[in-house]
Amino acid sequence: MTREFNQCITTLTADMVESYHKDDAYVAHVASALPSRNEIISIINDMRELFYPKHFGGRELYNCTIQYFVGDLLMRIEEKIHKQIRLSLMRKYEQQPGHDVQEIADEAAVISCEFMKTLPKIRAHMVMDVQAAYDGDPAAADKDQIIFSYPGVFAMMVYRIAHELHLLEVPLIPRMMTEYAHTRTGIDINPGATIGKYFFMDHGTGIVIGETTVIGDYVKLYQGVTLGALSTRGGQDLRGKKRHPTIEDNVTIYSNVSILGGETTIGHDSVIGGNAFITESVPPYSKVSIKNPELQVEAGGGCWNE
Repeated sequence: MTREFNQCITTLTADMVESYHKDDAYVAHVASALPSRNEIISIINDMRELFYPKHFGGRELYNCTIQYFVGDLLMRIEEKIHKQIRLSLMRKYEQQPGHDVQEIADEAAVISCEFMKTLPKIRAHMVMDVQAAYDGDPAAADKDQIIFSYPGVFAMMVYRIAHELHLLEVPLIPRMMTEYAHTRTGIDINPGATIGKYFFMDHGTGIVIGETTVIGDYVKLYQGVTLGALSTRGGQDLRGKKRHPTIEDNVTIYSNVSILGGETTIGHDSVIGGNAFITESVPPYSKVSIKNPELQVEAGGGCWNE
């Protein structure tokens, strides 16, 4: 089998390269100007170490060493994110004739610096998200358990990092980050969504939060919730338009609820019961529930001894 393969490798190689040219999958200067998925994952891991050094730092830290640890980690993160932003910008500008490589590098440096300034804010949000998880889940033994093991907390950390990059108009990288979290947790949050403080996803599996969703403070979602678009048949013509719902403050949404449409607003202090399908706005202080369906049980054919 090896000999036969060696005999056809030249032809196979030529066929594969030809197939790349047909759909522009590989051109030398383009291929070099793409962010690395492995590096993006490495940055996420570094961020998690920065936000939770006791849990993911891998070393004991003391008052006399914490500043050196944080400073070294920040430099490592900035070096990595700067390079990946530069590559994403090169991909963005590659179609523009006469683009200057040095100008792209300078723009990447400015963006990476602005992003690094947001890290204390992101961590402050994460502290409140962890607190929300602890306060909202009686099964949580302590906050260490939440930080180590809750998929919703990990997905939110990645989202909050990606959202700041999205606000800075960084191409590719924000969605790469949130899709990595999606594959790990089953939670799909578009980096363009706006999510307030003290946010908790209980269990989390199957939650979908669309790009133009706006979520207020102190909101709690259960598994299977979809905050989506009413219709995407317009395709790219819908880009930039509000397609996903608004969830105001202090709202709880139970499992398997679908709330759809850019004009749909769930008023503050409302509770949405499980399995609801909502395409119209709900006023504040509402309780929405589905009337219990009739339960039918057909007896089996066996005999019962009395």
